[in-house]
Amino acid sequence: MLNDWIHKGLVYSQNPLFKKFMGKASGLFAKPLKMGLMLTTAYKKLVNTESTASGFDQVKDYMQTFIRLVKAYMNGDYRNVATKSLVIGVAVLLYFVSPLDIIPDFLPALGILDDISLMAWFMDTFQKEIVKFRQWESDQNFDHYRIGSL
Repeated sequence: MLNDWIHKGLVYSQNPLFKKFMGKASGLFAKPLKMGLMLTTAYKKLVNTESTASGFDQVKDYMQTFIRLVKAYMNGDYRNVATKSLVIGVAVLLYFVSPLDIIPDFLPALGILDDISLMAWFMDTFQKEIVKFRQWESDQNFDHYRIGSL
C-alpha cells in the first residue's frame, strides 16, 4: 500500500497546484517566524491526526523528523542538507497544512489521502537526507520532545 501512496505522491508532486506550494516554500526560508508557525501547525496536525490508514505512523514519524530538521536548519544548528530537499519538504508541509489542495481536507477520509501520498513520495525520494539528520541528532543526544516549543 505504501508503494501506491508513493506513486500517487509522485503524480501529485507534478500537479500545478503543488508547484505553487514550491514557490511559497522557497519564500519561507527568509521569514523565520512564518516558517516557525507553519512547522508548529504541521507538527500539531501530525500529532492530532487520527487515522487507521496502513503506514500512517511511518509517514508521521518521518515528517516529524523532517520538521525537526527544518527547525535545526533555521536555527543554524544543522546545515548538512540539500537546499532542494528542504524546499520540496517544506512545500509538502505547506500542502499538508493547507485545507484547500488537490483533494480538499474537509472531505472525510479522502481529504488527507493526497497529503499522505505526497509525504510518502517525499519519504521515498529523500530518505538519505533524513538518515543523515537522524544520525546527527543521535550524535547530539537530541531531545525529541523539545519540538513542542518551536
